[in-house]
Amino acid sequence: MVTIKLYLDTRYSTDDNLTPLKMVFTHKRTTALLPLGVKLLPSQWDAKKQSVINHPQKEQINAFLLERRATISNILMRMTSDGELLGLSVTEVKNKVMEELSPKSDRSIMFLYRFEKYILQCKAERTKDIYQSTLNKVCAFDSNASSLRFEDISKEWLRRFDRWMADAHESSINTRSIHMRNIRAVFNDAIDNGITSAYPFRKFKIKNEATVKRALHVEELRRLFSMDVEPWMQRYVDCFKLSFMLIGINLADLLTLEKDSMHLDRLQYHRKKTHRLYDIKVERESMELIEKYKGRGRLLSWGEGRSSYRSFLMQMDKYLKRLNEGNDGSLNFSVPLTTYVARHSWASIAASIDIPIDTISHALGHGLGNRTTAIYIDFDMKKVDEANRKVLDWVLYEKR
Repeated sequence: MVTIKLYLDTRYSTDDNLTPLKMVFTHKRTTALLPLGVKLLPSQWDAKKQSVINHPQKEQINAFLLERRATISNILMRMTSDGELLGLSVTEVKNKVMEELSPKSDRSIMFLYRFEKYILQCKAERTKDIYQSTLNKVCAFDSNASSLRFEDISKEWLRRFDRWMADAHESSINTRSIHMRNIRAVFNDAIDNGITSAYPFRKFKIKNEATVKRALHVEELRRLFSMDVEPWMQRYVDCFKLSFMLIGINLADLLTLEKDSMHLDRLQYHRKKTHRLYDIKVERESMELIEKYKGRGRLLSWGEGRSSYRSFLMQMDKYLKRLNEGNDGSLNFSVPLTTYVARHSWASIAASIDIPIDTISHALGHGLGNRTTAIYIDFDMKKVDEANRKVLDWVLYEKR
């Protein structure tokens, strides 16, 4: 059963302390929020009575809220009676109600509708999550998001949105740039499909800043790999080590690989993020760890018996962080230990022993610098195999 109620979302407010009023949909213990285009001061809302107070236009606003609530209730009753809500998540229910509230002919040209449609087209679940995060922020920032047209999103709107993210969430420049690039991607898609000609990014520059170094020095890698840790923590160190020895394989891929990904001494798989085909020679040191932690159905046991591989990654990041914190409060390593550090470290070590940049790029799955040329060149995988062997010999045995 889907229930609804009004909710003043005080998590987000403007400079004058106005906060958006939203309709909360609750279904199967999960919720979704629908902005109503109304902003109030906290003192102007009575949550218990679900009504506006102390506002010069309280009669008009309360009348609108009663009408909107009755309309939504009628839509939900009809959909429930017709069986349209069976098996739907609360977000899907909210979206169906939104379609009823706004004519589909109008919705097809609305920014929010196109954004939601764009998310559905994303293949990777992680990509969908990132775009959904951007959409959530847009809705939190602009209480009229559901009625935004592409033409309403101007250079000034983008500036205010960027400033709101910085002030409300203390987001880094690079984090904010991800959300801006996501919005730009939706604009580009709408332009390609003839939905709009508006494009505020001609005048709005997306800012970026240099990222913090995330690679360990060779001495630090040797120290990490030889650390005396508790038995239950050893698997996290070994997982980091295996990721490094497999040329910085992404943990989302490593933990979900099936046994048939192994072909003799080579690992072949498509990366979840880019869908690019990888073909990595499994050196004997890597094979030893794979045998040590071999799974029943999957290549490794780490990814089995879990609802999601992410639970393992969260635990791994937690315990890697603990390894980096000395008892005296000092840091054991020059960078925070995370699952991503293995990939960065492999590239950094390879460069330090004079592996050609084209080989490093191809090993990491970036391809050759010139994309057109890359189509016609069958890059010699032997170069990548030799590069990885040199990296392992240098890190594990100090041999160059």
